[in-house]
Amino acid sequence: MSDDRDDQGRLTRAASFVFLHTEHAIYAALGLLLALTALVALIDASALTWEALRHLGGADQILEVVDRLLFLLMLIEILHTVRVSMRSGKLTCEPFLIVGLIASIRRVLVITLQSSEITHAKDWSPEKQALFQASMIELGVLAGLILTMVFAIFMLHRARDDGKPAGEESAEHAGS
Repeated sequence: MSDDRDDQGRLTRAASFVFLHTEHAIYAALGLLLALTALVALIDASALTWEALRHLGGADQILEVVDRLLFLLMLIEILHTVRVSMRSGKLTCEPFLIVGLIASIRRVLVITLQSSEITHAKDWSPEKQALFQASMIELGVLAGLILTMVFAIFMLHRARDDGKPAGEESAEHAGS
C-alpha cells in the first residue's frame, strides 16, 4: 500500500514537472513571438514618425503614428504579462486592465478624428448626423469603460499589501 502511494506520488511529481516545463517553454515561445512583433511594430512606428516629420504630417498621419505607438505599448504590456506569469506562476488581472485601457484610448482617438472629419464636411446629411450621434454614444460608453478600468486599477493597487505594481516581487520572494 505504501509502494502504491509512493509510485502515485512520483508519477504526480513527474507529471507536474513535465507540465510546468511545457508551460514555461510555451510562455517563452509566446514571449519571443511577442517581442519580435513589438520590434517590427517599433520599426514601423519609427518609419511612420519619420515620414510625418519629413512632410510635416497632418492630423491623419499624426493619429496613425499615435495609434501605432499605442499598439506597441499594448504589445509591451502583454509581453510584461507573459513575463510576470512565467516568473510568478500566477495570472494577474492588472496588465489586462492596462491593455484594455490603452485599447479604449486608441478607439477614442480614432472616433474623435472621424467625428472631426464628419463635422467639417460641407454636406451635412441625415446619414452623417446618425453616424455622428452613434460616435458620440460610443464615446460616452468608452468614457465610462475607461473610468471603470482606472477605478479597478486603483482598487487593485490599494488592495495590494506592498503597494507595488503587479509582477514586482518583494525581496523575500525574489529568490524562490
